[in-house]
Amino acid sequence: MEQITITAKVQIVATDTDKVLLNKTMSVYCDACNYVSDYVFRTHDLKQFSLNKILYSALREKFSLKSQMAQSVFKTVIARYKSILENQNEWIKPSFKKPQYDLVWNRDYSLTQNCFSVNTLNGRVKLPYFAEGMSKYFNHSIYKFGTAKLVNKRGKYYLHIPVTYEVEESNISDICNVVGIDRGINFVVATYDSKHKSGFVSGKAIKQKRANYSRLRKELQMRHTPSSRRRLKAIGQRENRWMQDINNQVSKALATGNPKHTLFVLEDLTGIRNVTERVKTKNRYVSVSWSFYDLEQKLIYKAKQNQSSVIKVDPRYTSQCCPACGHTEKSNRNKKIHLFTCKNCGYTSNDDRIGAMNLYRMGINYLADSQVPNTVVTE
Repeated sequence: MEQITITAKVQIVATDTDKVLLNKTMSVYCDACNYVSDYVFRTHDLKQFSLNKILYSALREKFSLKSQMAQSVFKTVIARYKSILENQNEWIKPSFKKPQYDLVWNRDYSLTQNCFSVNTLNGRVKLPYFAEGMSKYFNHSIYKFGTAKLVNKRGKYYLHIPVTYEVEESNISDICNVVGIDRGINFVVATYDSKHKSGFVSGKAIKQKRANYSRLRKELQMRHTPSSRRRLKAIGQRENRWMQDINNQVSKALATGNPKHTLFVLEDLTGIRNVTERVKTKNRYVSVSWSFYDLEQKLIYKAKQNQSSVIKVDPRYTSQCCPACGHTEKSNRNKKIHLFTCKNCGYTSNDDRIGAMNLYRMGINYLADSQVPNTVVTE
């Protein structure tokens, strides 16, 4: 069995009085995190035991935190520093600006099908919430709740709950379908599967909308006013949410539109940003900011939910190699008109489809190299 963690998001229903209390609690929690963060940055001490010994009393007295809230502050700060050290390999002091509150399951919060109970500076309070889509998660023999995050977005309160559960691990001997997926800008994805069917998701509308966002950002950047900077931040967040939603839809369609035990084959695009020096300056923003990684991550966990697998392969020559005769030549591909024409055998097709076909072939070879008997995958 394999563990999967997803994030369930629920909206809390709060009265004006509740909002004041929640805002105060989250603000104080944030201040306490910055207080502990300052100490950790000076001492490089990331041990909760020693932090608790030195700072616990100060958190209780200075910020009036409950005992469990103080422990939660230590965990939040330690986790943030460890994440920074792992990703950037240097000591950078994080700043906790947005009001938030990290909640430990069955200590800081509990959740039933009717009520959300949470610790605050004034003690425990119980609040209703919109429970649509949450009912299945209350089978705690299957689903386990983790440390949740309470956030305030534009005056509305949301609880982000990590939910962990087990699924059957995909076995390579059960693979019954292979799908090559070429990611790009002209087409978000181009696919080719074991039934020899091709699929395309156009990127034209996405490219146009992102160009509009880019033009608007340039206009706002020229104004140099506080309101323009606020607007810039809001636009960036909106574009990010919109792009994540598109990736969510595309990955869901791929995962659920194919049978269980499908092998999805992607190009390994690690280091793709390093190739931007060869891209014209006017096209560099589109090439470097396209969210290939986000789509990849969403497909990986959705595939696991469907007992399928994702592998990444070497992307070299996938759009230059002829799937009919194997002839590889750079001039086979005309990037300007997105057309592939083999100089050896004359095979012609869309260049993104060619990439998907070659990725499919690499998936077939992967299964063959794994020496999987009785695999129902055809050429």
